[in-house]
Amino acid sequence: MNDRPAFATPARNATYASPASGAANIPDSRGINFYTSDPGFAPLLRSYLGDAAFRAIETQLVSLGQRASDELDTLALAADKHPPTLEQRTRSGEAIQRIDKHPDYVALERVAYAELGLAAMSHRANAPAPLVKYALTYLFVQAEFGLCCPVSMTDSLTRTLRRFGSPELIARYLPMLASQDFDTLYQGAMFMTEQAAGSDVARIATRATRERGANGEDVWRLYGDKWFCSNADADLAMVLARPDDAPPGIKGLALFLLPKKLPDGTRNSYRIVRLKDKLGSRSMASGEIVLEGAQAWLIGEVGRGFHQMADMINMSRLSNGVRAAGLMRRAVTEALHVARNREAFGRKLIDMPLMQRQLLKMMLPAEQARSMFMRIATLLARADHGDERAAKCVRILTPLIKFRACRDARRVTGDAMEVRGGVGYIEEWSDPRLVRDAHLGSIWEGTSNIVALDVARAAKREGALEALTQYVHEALTESGLHATSAALLRRMFDRSGAALMSVAECGRDESVRQAASALYHATTAAFMACEAAQVSRSAADYRRLALAHLLVRHKLLPRDPLALDERDENATTLRALVEEHVLPLDQAMQLMPAQ
Repeated sequence: MNDRPAFATPARNATYASPASGAANIPDSRGINFYTSDPGFAPLLRSYLGDAAFRAIETQLVSLGQRASDELDTLALAADKHPPTLEQRTRSGEAIQRIDKHPDYVALERVAYAELGLAAMSHRANAPAPLVKYALTYLFVQAEFGLCCPVSMTDSLTRTLRRFGSPELIARYLPMLASQDFDTLYQGAMFMTEQAAGSDVARIATRATRERGANGEDVWRLYGDKWFCSNADADLAMVLARPDDAPPGIKGLALFLLPKKLPDGTRNSYRIVRLKDKLGSRSMASGEIVLEGAQAWLIGEVGRGFHQMADMINMSRLSNGVRAAGLMRRAVTEALHVARNREAFGRKLIDMPLMQRQLLKMMLPAEQARSMFMRIATLLARADHGDERAAKCVRILTPLIKFRACRDARRVTGDAMEVRGGVGYIEEWSDPRLVRDAHLGSIWEGTSNIVALDVARAAKREGALEALTQYVHEALTESGLHATSAALLRRMFDRSGAALMSVAECGRDESVRQAASALYHATTAAFMACEAAQVSRSAADYRRLALAHLLVRHKLLPRDPLALDERDENATTLRALVEEHVLPLDQAMQLMPAQ
């Protein structure tokens, strides 16, 4: 019967019309451009690259900024919710060892590897400056974090192969590693961690046995259990192992190139035992791998394996810093969008002084990390062309950004979730994914303790702090900064450097994180001030100098924790910083702490 009377109350499953966007009061950033909505990015990048190089990629940056906010973010959300799965056998029992990836993750792979060429970019003829690659990665990671790990490892593996591999291996594999043809390109990985050998690499137990091959040449075979292997089905992996006759400790390690498939097309002798159920970077497959006589090729010399792989690790650490900077910027962008568009108690959130302070606390570490990775990328280009001082600066700045920026990202992404409120805790939004992914940076390629100790090691044993001191002093002298600002920043840097050297020389490991943090803050403050001088040559904007002054005031100078803050007479200047407006020199100087 269809003649039932209509009732005043709606049916249980009726669809309700959603409230208008203004009534809902839940700002959604989907569709904004992550590049153009970040007014500080373009002028800063231009100041590093120069006008010609910047113009060559500007259109690509605008396009990627739009895609990252919309298309790529949608793909990343789906890939995060549908992690890869491991298929061990076909239905008829044939061993296949196949990792099935969600189609949206594959779509992201196509963008990163084929369209953008992020892994191949540095290894092709007429390669652009490293900063171009990292600038594009910085935008891409604001949509998808997990894939950036395989991309970075592929890039780093190719670099290590080119530096230490034999001409035969380079000729065989470089064309695939440097390819942007998605159907033929090779991905890379790094299989190092074992159950008893995480940060303590000297305890690696994987064995490398040399055998006589059928054609009379020596063949290396690997036996062991690798506990944490990201991008587990990579076409090539760098593996640390210990030859049978090698001594214990780091001096007995050798580096090997492990192919998934042998030259004759057969699968190599290793098994993916299972995939890890990870907190973050869920879109990307990490697994446990058992090597069962897998054929591999020696890279470089026996006994130099760790030192050769250290270059790959350092490049991965730099990539971690870039990714941390990108995550923080995404978090800041989201928080600013919410604050500018959400109303409470009759006002926009951004009009509230307490919210302004919270946003500024998020913005400062995000800008520190951005300055640091851009400076390292610039130095890396010089180091690769034989500049010894630049190489030493890269040596100490790389673990420094890995240590501090990755820890800062955990707090900044969490604070952004809080700005969005309860909605930010819901997995439909980007905030939970940012928080989960941010925790990875301070674990992979060395935990915070290990990396902070490496900063001290570089300072003491390798003369890296002396080189960095010369570089920073020279940059401040040549910047054209106001003399009082330059003097303050030089003094803060020298004090932090002296503290780190004291810790390193006396073996005061318990204080190494405090000293490394101070050096990071002092170094980034100097870099940001110098950037302000550079940027201001084309537009009178000293916003980064103001941020440098705040950094000194709140991170490097003593404060009484029980003394309440006075009402800030510079409220207008601080509001301009939060709104990311152009800031004149006189306002930036107002924020300089008293001498």
